[in-house]
Amino acid sequence: MQSNRRTFIKSLSAASALIATQGLAKPFGVAPAYIKNLKKISPNDKIRFATIGMGIQGNFDTRAALRSPDVELVAVADLYDGRLEHAKTAYGKDKELFTTRDYREILTRPDIDAVLVVTPDHWHDHITIAALKAGKNVYCEKPMVQHLSEGKAVIDAWKKSGKTMQVGSQRISSAAFQEAKRLVEAGEIGQINYIESNNDRFNAMGAWQYSIPPDASTQTLDWDRFLGDAPKKAFDPKRFFRWRNYRDYGTGVAGDLFVHLITGVHFVTNTLGPTRIFSSGNLAYWKDGRDVPDVMSCIMDYPKTDQHEAFQMVLRVNFANAGKINDVTRIIGNEGQIEFSENNLIMSKKKLPTAPGYGGYDSFFTFTEPVQQEFVKQYDAQYPPETRKAEPVKEVRFEAPKDDDPHAKHFANFFENVRQGSQGTVEDPVFGFRAAAPVLACNESYFEQKVIHWDPVTMTQKNPTTTKATPKKPIASSKSSGKRS
Repeated sequence: MQSNRRTFIKSLSAASALIATQGLAKPFGVAPAYIKNLKKISPNDKIRFATIGMGIQGNFDTRAALRSPDVELVAVADLYDGRLEHAKTAYGKDKELFTTRDYREILTRPDIDAVLVVTPDHWHDHITIAALKAGKNVYCEKPMVQHLSEGKAVIDAWKKSGKTMQVGSQRISSAAFQEAKRLVEAGEIGQINYIESNNDRFNAMGAWQYSIPPDASTQTLDWDRFLGDAPKKAFDPKRFFRWRNYRDYGTGVAGDLFVHLITGVHFVTNTLGPTRIFSSGNLAYWKDGRDVPDVMSCIMDYPKTDQHEAFQMVLRVNFANAGKINDVTRIIGNEGQIEFSENNLIMSKKKLPTAPGYGGYDSFFTFTEPVQQEFVKQYDAQYPPETRKAEPVKEVRFEAPKDDDPHAKHFANFFENVRQGSQGTVEDPVFGFRAAAPVLACNESYFEQKVIHWDPVTMTQKNPTTTKATPKKPIASSKSSGKRS
C-alpha cells in the first residue's frame, strides 16, 4: 500500500521537505542533527500525534491516548497493509488519516508533535532516537530497549533533544500502585526485606499465539523492513505476527511481563535497581517453534540505599499454569505486608511484641528446675507485662475507583509534560532503562546460565558478555531501514 504522498508533500515546509529527501536517501545509521523545539505547543493547541506500529498494543495505546483532551491522531505507520486500512476505518472516518509503511515519513512532518513507538522490541531504540533527533516528543512502549547495551544511547538522545519522553508501563499510573507507594513511604509496613511478584497465564492468546491474517505475504507486508538489523530469515508470517515468541525481535516473558512487575516495584519503593540477577526456567508447554521460555523465575538482590534496606525480589511468569491464577505483588516488611494488583490493595500490619516469650517448642523445658526458676526471674525483670502482648493484626483494604483508567492517566501525564515542554514524566527514559535493564539481564542470565552483576547507579553491567546473541549491524539500504510494527 502506498502512503498518501500528495497530502504528505503538501504538508511539508521547504525545509522539512529537504530533510525528508535526505533522510529517505541515507542509510538508517546516518541520522540528521538534532532539531530542538521543532514546534512550540500553546496551552490552547491540540497535540497532534502519530502511532508507529498499529498491532494489538498500538491500537490499545492509540485509543488510550485519544482519551486525553485536546489531542488528535493525524498519522500512522505499519508494515502490514491490512493494519493501515483498518486504521483508516477506525481512526479516520471523518478525516483523511495519513498512513505509511515508512515511519521516517512521519518524522519529517512538521505538523506532528509526538509519536507513539509501539513496534517490536528490536526497533524501539532505533525509532526512538530518530524521533527525538527529528524534534518529536516520544511515548515508547516497554521495554525501552531490547539489549542492555542500547539504553544509554536512548537516554543521551532524550537529554540532547530537550523533548518529552515517556516509557509505556502504565500500571504505575493506577490508583492502587499510587496507594502502595504512599503506604511504603509512610513506613506502614516497616523496613522492606522481601518482594515477590508473579504474572501467570494459561491460554493461547496469553501465550502470544495471535491470529495470522490469510492474506499475509511479502506483497501485503514489508518483511525486509521488519527484519531490520535482526538476522536475515526467509518470510515467515508467524515471526511477523507473533514476534514476541522470538529472541530476534522480542524480549520474551522477562521483557514483556517482568518489566511491568519490576516497574511497579521500582515506582513504589523508590529503588534504583538490583545489583545481582539470576534466572532460570524452561519451555514447558507452548512448543510451537518459539525460542523463549514459557516458565521463568528470577531472583534479584537489591542493596541498601538511603530509600530502603537491602531486600530480595523474586519474579515469576508461568504460561502453563493450569491451576488457580492469582497475579499479585507482595511487598513484605518487618511490620506488615502490602499485596496489590492494578485495581486493589490489601495491607496487613503485624508487629511482634518486644518480649520473645518462652515455653512451647522452646529449649526452656530442657533446663533443670532451678535453672528454669532463675530464667523466669530474669525474664520477668527484663520484660514487664505490657511488652508481652502484640498489637492486634490490622488489615486495610483499598479498591481503585471504578473509573480509574491507568492507561489513559499514563498518557495524560505524557501529554501534560509535552504541553509544558517538560522532561519530567512519571516514567522517563532513566527510570525506564533502570526498569528494563534488570529484566534484560534476566534473559542474559537464562540463556548464558550465569549470574549477572549490574550497577543500578551508573546503569552499567559489571560482567558484560563478550558475544551478543543478536549483534546490532548497520542497516545498509533504505528498504531495510524502516522498522516493523
